[in-house]
Amino acid sequence: MIGPGEEGASRSVLILFNKPYSVLCQFTDVAGRRTLAQHVPVPGVYPAGRLDYDSEGLVLLTDDGALQARIADPRRGLTKLYWVQVEGVPGSQALQRLRSGVDLKDGRTRPAGARLIEEPAELWPREPPIRRRIAIPTAWLEISLREGRNRQVRRMTAAVGHPTLRLIRAAIGPYHVSGLLPGQWREVR
Repeated sequence: MIGPGEEGASRSVLILFNKPYSVLCQFTDVAGRRTLAQHVPVPGVYPAGRLDYDSEGLVLLTDDGALQARIADPRRGLTKLYWVQVEGVPGSQALQRLRSGVDLKDGRTRPAGARLIEEPAELWPREPPIRRRIAIPTAWLEISLREGRNRQVRRMTAAVGHPTLRLIRAAIGPYHVSGLLPGQWREVR
């Protein structure tokens, strides 16, 4: 398990943050978009990995560079769990393609966990809400990855014919977004 600090050593800060939709996963932006600075007023912490502007959910922040590198390093194989609302209802063939690995422009993805789920009970409303179309059904997937390419989940679901409508990172390793509403954070000891 990856945890902050060592017994007897100075304590590292590790923050769990539920990043809202349309917030950049950085502390400054010359274009004036919302950033982490408007939500996490803790000096000296930086995100361990990224989450897209149009994605939501768990971001880990720390002041410990070594811990930040361990969390973000895809070679460590730290599982990232996503709740994904997609257009249409994926059948067994689409799910098997996600599980086996999908060919993308930057190469084949590693095998992933992928299964249909009910809309998560802990889900919060998104602002702005997803546009609903009566003629096109949607479904929720739970996808788990041990790698983190740019916009990987979105590219994978599109490659199997089910574009992502909403993407929420629910967990990173042992850390989960449970109990945090968008914009909320808590420090882990």
